[in-house]
Amino acid sequence: MTHNTICLWFASDAEGAARFYAQTFPDSAVTGIHRAPSDFPSGKAGDVLTVEFTVVGVSCLGLNGGQAFTHSEAFSFQIATEDQQETDRYWDAIVGNGGQESACGWCKDRWGISWQIIPRALADALAAGGDEARRAIEAMMTMTRIDVAAIEAARHGG
Repeated sequence: MTHNTICLWFASDAEGAARFYAQTFPDSAVTGIHRAPSDFPSGKAGDVLTVEFTVVGVSCLGLNGGQAFTHSEAFSFQIATEDQQETDRYWDAIVGNGGQESACGWCKDRWGISWQIIPRALADALAAGGDEARRAIEAMMTMTRIDVAAIEAARHGG
């Protein structure tokens, strides 16, 4: 276990989520599955209790803790993409696997975890500041999935 690990509470399918993330994102893997040694409030002895995994190199622990807590947009994974093709691939994987679209590059997976799928073109426009950033933000505010060409056009005044 690393010194700093993000713990994500799942109702009951931490393993399914971890396997999906490992299949979807580079530098991601399921690294350990731990079963409960005895009954616990939301499960029985032998059920998967925790799952160790990485998401794009970030150490995570999934805890099957039952229905007591749910995820919110207050926590999200932000994935930087190189182009529209990569943006579309991640977006389609998350939304197409029982997730849902939100606004401004945000979507939520079937387990309730929020994701920001952000093309570098948008990050670059924001870093440029001034009118470029303002135009890019104004364009982004009209989008669900980020459209790289529209961000570039807005950034450059088009």
